[in-house]
Amino acid sequence: MRVINIIAYILVIVGAVNWGLFGIFNFNLVSSIFSGARAAGSIITYSIIALAAIWLIVSPMITNGVLWLRGHRAD
Repeated sequence: MRVINIIAYILVIVGAVNWGLFGIFNFNLVSSIFSGARAAGSIITYSIIALAAIWLIVSPMITNGVLWLRGHRAD
């Protein structure tokens, strides 16, 4: 589950950078990579980023409030 959390964080950061670029410079990085905001690649990318954000919301609920990013040690 640790790997999934790290991947989710990276995807959410990519989404946040895209929103920042769009808000500040009116430049949509994802749509420029895939040649349009409604291109299949853009829709897939937006959907994966949204699922990663949902995972980061739901994951602590599953693990009793703990979001593992590192391996835990038994004390």
